[in-house]
Amino acid sequence: MILIGMYDSSYTRRVAIAMSLYGIAFEHRAWSVGRDFDRIREYNPLGRAPTLVLDDGEVLTESAMMLDYLDDRVGPAQALMPATGRPRRDAQRLIALATGAIDKAILIALERIFRPEEMHSAAWLSRCRTQVEGALGELEKACAARVDHPWLVGEAMTHADVAVACYATHVREAIPLDLAPWPALRAHVERCEALPVFRDHYLPFDAPVPTSQATTA
Repeated sequence: MILIGMYDSSYTRRVAIAMSLYGIAFEHRAWSVGRDFDRIREYNPLGRAPTLVLDDGEVLTESAMMLDYLDDRVGPAQALMPATGRPRRDAQRLIALATGAIDKAILIALERIFRPEEMHSAAWLSRCRTQVEGALGELEKACAARVDHPWLVGEAMTHADVAVACYATHVREAIPLDLAPWPALRAHVERCEALPVFRDHYLPFDAPVPTSQATTA
């Protein structure tokens, strides 16, 4: 399999981390959605990262879809997503909050990168930041409720732990935003980011060069 995308993207990171935890070998092509837009479009017409090319040539173009495929491939006993019930919904809720936070953080970053400062919408930036901080506040509650346990759902690492850590790191670097107001969340992120599998699939956020074609997903 081929995973296309740079590890400064939390979307790409979470897929790479899951594949590594599952012991699934893959070729990593660290292509930038700015510099390598046309090369990515040879596989994904949207020119987005991550893009996952399966061994039979099938192409997956969205990170949640990739994780669903990987979970199905390894089976429920090994999958990082709880199979059913409240644990599954809890994991999905945390992933949704973390995803919402990074989606809004990226909008903030792109507004600052691609629009002249005099054209920035203060109201829009403030609204996005409020949404980011609202999501982080809910994640803080979840982390604080598990402060004596290393994982957010159940007794083992799940996609929720990976998503919260990867997306919060991305938020912190892309806006940038200090996580100090959310100490339990910060502690969870730091605990995950200290693990070898996280360190091995990390690249500091590199703001894209403004072009009319740059995009991230």
